[in-house]
Amino acid sequence: MTEIDKLQQLRESVQSVLLGKAEAVRLVLVALLARGHVLLEDVPGVGKTVLTRALAKSIDCDFRRIQLTPDLLPSDILGVSVYDSTSGEFTFKRGPIFAHIVLVDEINRTTPRTQSALLEAMNEAQVSTDGQTYPLGPPFMVLATQNPYEFEGTYFLPENQLDRFMLRIRIGYPDRDTEREILLTQPARTRLAEIKPFLSASEVVELQEKVLSVRVDGAIIEYILSIAEATRRSEELSIGLSPRGSLALTQAARASAMLDGRDYAVPDDVKSLATVVCAHRLMTGTFAHDGSTNATEAIFERILETIPSPQ
Repeated sequence: MTEIDKLQQLRESVQSVLLGKAEAVRLVLVALLARGHVLLEDVPGVGKTVLTRALAKSIDCDFRRIQLTPDLLPSDILGVSVYDSTSGEFTFKRGPIFAHIVLVDEINRTTPRTQSALLEAMNEAQVSTDGQTYPLGPPFMVLATQNPYEFEGTYFLPENQLDRFMLRIRIGYPDRDTEREILLTQPARTRLAEIKPFLSASEVVELQEKVLSVRVDGAIIEYILSIAEATRRSEELSIGLSPRGSLALTQAARASAMLDGRDYAVPDDVKSLATVVCAHRLMTGTFAHDGSTNATEAIFERILETIPSPQ
């Protein structure tokens, strides 16, 4: 069985649980292949947690779920050093962040102090504490869910925290026919129990390495640079796309090509991913905002329409 066949099986496995949301599944797999993290923002009950669990069960790897609450401390995520009276030394007890796939549920219900505990882990795939550094993975992927900001008891995610997520996506409500199928078929938890792994952790790492060899033509690189420059020149934005964002868009385009069975990226790979990769990294010209990226999405999509796509 080829790698493309395995990726297709992985895709179908997750889609069998999250019905009618093929595009959301595709985007999560793009992030997985590109070594990125995903922020799932939507109302409760549309399948954010189910999507993450289905992905984790489809891969033979370690999975942890962290439920974030206002009283959670950074050590509850990273781990803590415990004194061993027998040896007279401190022993580091690893926290739930030490897994291949980590579901951070309701990330915006905890304080910025605890949110910041994830920064090094997401950026460097490591945890530093008490003068020691501990590697995470590989592979290592964070899928975080958050409720809309108008919900009670939520905190804004700082810009540097948002920038650590490669993709920010919404699942959305199912259409009527899909919801009817959900109501008439067996519950999602039953289908989750039936999922078998299609890839091992080492196979995922191999696929991630091969993504780097996907060819990106010079014209596509220029297209990405034009997008970044346009956001930086826009009078509607106070912060444009950073080089980290440009790199994320390039890597996501490579992963999208591999997922489609190609060893080269095409302009549509960039255009289809641009909003979910870039919009949450931008800031509007007004300081006061509600924490959402709806405004920046609209501005970014207008900017994107002005930039000609390479042939």
